[in-house]
Amino acid sequence: MALDVSTPPRRRGHDPESVLSVAVGVFNERGYDGTSMEDLARALGVTKSAIYHHVPGKEQLLARALDRALDGLSELAADARAARGPAIDRLERVVRQSVRVLTERLPYVTLLLRVRGNSATERAALARRAEFGALVGRLVDEAAEEGALRPGLDPALVTRLLFGAVGSIAEWHRPEHGAPATEVADALVGMVFDGLKRG
Repeated sequence: MALDVSTPPRRRGHDPESVLSVAVGVFNERGYDGTSMEDLARALGVTKSAIYHHVPGKEQLLARALDRALDGLSELAADARAARGPAIDRLERVVRQSVRVLTERLPYVTLLLRVRGNSATERAALARRAEFGALVGRLVDEAAEEGALRPGLDPALVTRLLFGAVGSIAEWHRPEHGAPATEVADALVGMVFDGLKRG
């Protein structure tokens, strides 16, 4: 039976979600500043004008991507502010949930961790990220004041180390090949909090 080659295969259509997903992958691979609209069009298999059907430009794609990461942290922060109990327990919950947000929204959080404030969009994202950092810092301070941390620990240093430990997961964790998020969170919390807590 002869194959009909008279009609070329149709390209898969894109919606705003698929455009964003592909764009984030390209931003993470090439860097946001190193990515052109031509690069995005090539990755999507469409013309530049087809992208503009979904989004006004590259900056808006960046804003949407960063919001995807930051909205997860904002939900987590709201939950932490509403929680009651010892600060060390609330801090541990924040760390666990931060790992969950990172693994569930890995490409978006990876992009967030790489922005440097080169545009108004990046600066706004960094400000929102700093608000979350301040919340974590307050929990560390409260845990120290409650006597839950080992004496002699600098709360500011503890906060930076916690951020660094969670953020580093974005560089190596691949959900399709690695440990589940709960296992990663258990390991991180076990190692970090065993060292932080007063014996």
